[in-house]
Amino acid sequence: MSKTPQFLAALIWLIAATVSADEAKWISIFNGTDVSGWTIKIAKHPLGENFANMFRVEDGILKVNYDGYKKFDEQYGHLFTNLAYSHYILRLEYRFTGKMMADAPNYVNLNSGVMLHAQPPQSMRFDQGFPASLEMQFLADEGKGPRSTANLCTPGTHVEMGGQLITKHIVKSSAPTFPAEEWVRAEVEVRGNEEIIHRINGVEVLRYQRPQLDPACKIAPASDIADAGGNVMLSYGHIALQAEGQPVWFRKIELLSLEKK
Repeated sequence: MSKTPQFLAALIWLIAATVSADEAKWISIFNGTDVSGWTIKIAKHPLGENFANMFRVEDGILKVNYDGYKKFDEQYGHLFTNLAYSHYILRLEYRFTGKMMADAPNYVNLNSGVMLHAQPPQSMRFDQGFPASLEMQFLADEGKGPRSTANLCTPGTHVEMGGQLITKHIVKSSAPTFPAEEWVRAEVEVRGNEEIIHRINGVEVLRYQRPQLDPACKIAPASDIADAGGNVMLSYGHIALQAEGQPVWFRKIELLSLEKK
């Protein structure tokens, strides 16, 4: 039986209303004007100091810029949410621009990321380069062959995949290689200590389970927590945008809570 125009119109309206309702649940955690709601921690600088105006907001875009630096000197930086989160979906867009700092390690070329379940910035040591966390790593084409984005990096952490403990520092995703200047839409679904899923432009590219601190790690406070008898299983933490010597832009940073009510 054919559908009447009235039925089809009602169906289209219902679908549109459902989509609109779902979109209404997303909240922006970046206001497009300044970094209110976020805390800066740059290695070798006090908590909250935005050294050389590295993190700046221009035209609604959060930009990591090094034009005020004379040299990089391992001054790795992160911009942390003031709040910690457990169950959520985070989505944002990123784009690389310019060239890496000349004295930065080669691996930071066209390299950035977003840290998940990160330790509080207040707990980081003065010269600590990276928070204990899980990094959804962003990479772009260097012209040297495939270079997938949305890999997993594990500073001070381990994960499980298929019931097996994964201790290597980088787990590659199935994502393609993107040009440096292209805006890429990244999404990560975080479900506490159960599972984390990476998506690029709406396509799943990596998933892993049971994130946990690495008790043997000395560069982040994982060993301190383990030695004190703390829980090494990670169920929540801060979100942090990375600055490690390569200029990068971020925009449309939004979060959908998956917390049960």
